[in-house]
Amino acid sequence: MDTTNQSDEQLAAEAAREGSDGPAFQSLLERFRQPVWRICYRLMGNETDATDAAQEVFVRLFLNRKKFAGRSKYSTWVHGIAIRTCLTLRRSRSRRRKHEIADQELLKHDRSTKQANHALSIDLMTMLDTLNEQDRAMLILKHAESYSYEELADIFSLSVSGCKMRVSRARKQIQKAFPRNDS
Repeated sequence: MDTTNQSDEQLAAEAAREGSDGPAFQSLLERFRQPVWRICYRLMGNETDATDAAQEVFVRLFLNRKKFAGRSKYSTWVHGIAIRTCLTLRRSRSRRRKHEIADQELLKHDRSTKQANHALSIDLMTMLDTLNEQDRAMLILKHAESYSYEELADIFSLSVSGCKMRVSRARKQIQKAFPRNDS
């Protein structure tokens, strides 16, 4: 079966009819392997966790392949599953590593205090880690993945204006936590 000319939505409908991981589901897997991994990497912060998260996303896609209702683009549905999976994994990971993270924060604070006398160098991941999980995901999708506010609204089940407000608030929170020193 030639699946190269079929849309994602057509393949999704075919995959829902397949009894297992047939050619339509395999084609979807190939189409979304890189985009899903990229989102997972940006949300999880490292390659190992991103790989684990992406694998979990594809398991969920397989198990829920009959649930795609076509109310949005298939890619939006897939990315929504990827985001929710990553947020769940990050929350569970953070609970397990609570004491480890607290120790790392103390070290970061000590280091940042020492570095303040030199040049202020803060990487993007550190900045994003100051946000709650959903705001972090929204900011990454909006600015790193170029999602529209309409797509974000579909993924996060919010209104477009709600998404705009959350993205704006997240940007302001980062600016407040990391003020620019233009002098």
